[in-house]
This record gives sequence, structure tokens and C-alpha cells, in this order.
Amino acid sequence: PMEAESGREGRSHWLALELKLIADVGLVGRPNAGKSTLLSRVSSAKPKIANYPFTTLQPVLGIVSLGEYRTVVFADIPGLIEGAHEGAGLGDWFLRHVERTRVLIHLVDLAPPDGTDPWAAYQEVQKELKAYSPTVSKKAQIVVATKMDVPEAKERLKAFRKRLPRSRPLLAISAVTGLGLKELLW
Repeated sequence: PMEAESGREGRSHWLALELKLIADVGLVGRPNAGKSTLLSRVSSAKPKIANYPFTTLQPVLGIVSLGEYRTVVFADIPGLIEGAHEGAGLGDWFLRHVERTRVLIHLVDLAPPDGTDPWAAYQEVQKELKAYSPTVSKKAQIVVATKMDVPEAKERLKAFRKRLPRSRPLLAISAVTGLGLKELLW
């Protein structure tokens, strides 16, 4: 403490650090598929929910309690659109967060207000996941048909189920009424 030495000139560096969220489950799907509504129903997270595309502008985490001492972290990823793997709608920024999840829940709106074909929407998100990273597209997935409280959704469920590969589990839910949420979590 009584001796001082002359130091040398320091070095400076510019670093780019990239933070990837760590979650057990990643919620993916097109804009307005019901991802934020689901997260708000199964966790104490309070994501912004509105009836227009890209309400969610950044990933939102929610902790889901599955009973005593059992929790799962869900990540609500903003909606994916065509070209997301190349940056459309900032999709490449969002997709990096699903790289570290263990399982994906792919939400498909079976009653889209704009009349979009649910099967085409499902395939588009699958294509974007594969184009972004073959590893991400091979993650375990549960396909969830949403908005089952709307009559049109019930009509489209059978047709959607027939087209879905048998290797992909399909659950039907309504985050508004709570239909199927318990089955989804378990």
C-alpha cells in the first residue's frame, strides 16, 4: 500500500453482446394467434394484448406454476411473418430467443378475422423456423389450435387435424374460456 508504480496505457475494445432469453417453452405463431393471451392466462405476466398485429414488440417471459415446487418459464415471442428468418418484422431478432428453449408451442388461430387459411399460416411459421435454423425446427413441438370459443374454429379443427402430421401433438384451447389450458400445461 505504500508503493506506487507507473501503469501502462490501457486498451479499449468495442464488444457486441447478444442476450438470448432462457425459457423452457417458446410460444410461436403468426401475429394475433393468441400467444400473449395464453401467457396472461397461465402465468402472472401482463403482456400487452390488443387486436392488431405486432402488439408484442419484444419477448415477454412468464413463470407458470405447475404445482408445489414445479415451475416452467414461458417466452412469448412476437408474431412471425413471411421472411422473418431474414429480418422481416424483426423476426430474426425474435427467433434467436427460441434457440434456447426446450419445447415450442406453435399457436395457430383457427378463426382469423382476416380469413387467412390456418393451414397456410401453420406452414409459413414452420418454413420460417426451418429457414432460420434446422436445429430450431427440429425442437419438440406442440401444435395448439386457438380461439376454440369462436364457432368457425370448431368447424375448421377437423380439417386442420387431418392435414397435420401424426407426429405432431395437437391440442385445442380457448384462452378466453380456459378450455384445454390444463391439458396443455400437463
